[in-house]
Amino acid sequence: MKKKLPISVRSGLKKLGDSLKKARLRRRLKMVTIADRAGISRETLAKIQKGDSGVSIGNYAAVIFALGLGVEWMGLADISEDKVGQALDEERIPRRARDIKA
Repeated sequence: MKKKLPISVRSGLKKLGDSLKKARLRRRLKMVTIADRAGISRETLAKIQKGDSGVSIGNYAAVIFALGLGVEWMGLADISEDKVGQALDEERIPRRARDIKA
């Protein structure tokens, strides 16, 4: 059985889809044009614009690229910006060094 996504994820995808739709409309581009540029069907683009969680992240990325919105989103999960992960790594550092036994 498919697990339901948290509401914050669903609302985030809906907001992203709405933003992509507005970006397309501001550029006065037809859905078929963006779909062709992104290499997806018009129906998939319609799902993306609704924030459908069943559409692959690759298709979302293709639409972002087709709209010319840049690649800044790729830094979203940059490990150099992962403060929680860095703090956890710091906790794991040994308090003192020990000789390695041969």
